[in-house]
Amino acid sequence: MSDFEHLIRERIAELEDLAEASRAATATVELDQTRQGRLSRMDALQGQAMAKDAERRRAVQVSRLKVALARLERGEFGECQECGEMIADARLRADPATTRCLACASEAERRQ
Repeated sequence: MSDFEHLIRERIAELEDLAEASRAATATVELDQTRQGRLSRMDALQGQAMAKDAERRRAVQVSRLKVALARLERGEFGECQECGEMIADARLRADPATTRCLACASEAERRQ
């Protein structure tokens, strides 16, 4: 197993563990006024919304990492999908799911 494959699989496992640990935070908030006040329910609903958003971001990141694994298996991992140049190792270690070199990512950012 290559270093990058190990890194990607490790990050996927971490994200999946976090998702499992936060399942309770996304549970339905009960509206029983005898057990909690209105502000407590509002806090609980806000916490639930934040937890669901974090879960969506984790799911997107896991999906991006799985695509990176597929690129690794095809021998395309580390190639910029814009210009074809190799992406710097430091950039890939920071985000192994990245698909652009720094120059192309910067250019894409300027265009937005």
